[in-house]
Amino acid sequence: MTSAPTALTALSPSASAAESPLRLSWRRFTQNRFAMAASAVVLLFLLMAIFAPWIAPQDPNDSDLMRRLQAPVWMEGGEWAYPLGCDALGRDLLSRIIFGSRVSIFIGAAVIFIATAVGVVAGLLSGYLRGWVDTVISRVVDILLAFPYLLFAIGLMAMMGPGLQNIILALAYKEWVIPCRLVRGETMALREVEYVEAARAVGGSSLYIMAREILPNILSSVIVVSTLRMAHVIILEASLSFLGIGVQPPTASWGSLVADGRSFIWDAWWVSTFSGVAILLLVLAINVASQGLRDAFDPRLHE
Repeated sequence: MTSAPTALTALSPSASAAESPLRLSWRRFTQNRFAMAASAVVLLFLLMAIFAPWIAPQDPNDSDLMRRLQAPVWMEGGEWAYPLGCDALGRDLLSRIIFGSRVSIFIGAAVIFIATAVGVVAGLLSGYLRGWVDTVISRVVDILLAFPYLLFAIGLMAMMGPGLQNIILALAYKEWVIPCRLVRGETMALREVEYVEAARAVGGSSLYIMAREILPNILSSVIVVSTLRMAHVIILEASLSFLGIGVQPPTASWGSLVADGRSFIWDAWWVSTFSGVAILLLVLAINVASQGLRDAFDPRLHE
């Protein structure tokens, strides 16, 4: 009669051990309350960007000089139709912030997607093939890292001109070196492990080994770093738009909204403040969520 509970008890550790690493990492992530709250904020901004035409109370480009620098609803002269007030051209500030989220999130996602794809390929080639391939890629990375990121982007924008496509290219030109360095280091560590040597011994091609044996084992690190870098790209886009060489009017951009209000910071503080708060909230949420991903999915932290 006492053997049944003993058997069940013996089975429970093995059942726990059988839990997949991905599911175990996801469970650790969901237990992190700060990371989950930050993820909810990021999701809220994402939904706001997707459904901007339906949730914005006004046309973001519709100007009314009679409402120039109208105060928010809780101040004297404010009204509910324009809850966060209006800018210097009488455009609804809340609507422009909502549509500005589309620009920031789209540029951040596009730059990270391009840079990660290029960086992963370059890092795999550099770390696995070594030799002259590693030398060439490493020297290019070193040259790009010698330039401050923002100054490098400003120089490229000055040559290419402002615009949505150009700002994506200007930021992606250097962003790829971050995942490249990560993947190169991880690949150099994995190219000598037993399962990679076994695949090489049975005649597996370099392309097969990189794609099927190495890449799946470093993908979680790449995702975490790419998510973290998206916050940095959003700040750079806002900086370029603030300087007037990023997204051009009348397209709403958080950086340009902050720049538009700097001349009225004492009399109409809301023009710059609410846009700056939106940047702060999104970047902080992405950073906290990325840290939670790293803590949950990095196996070296749970050895």
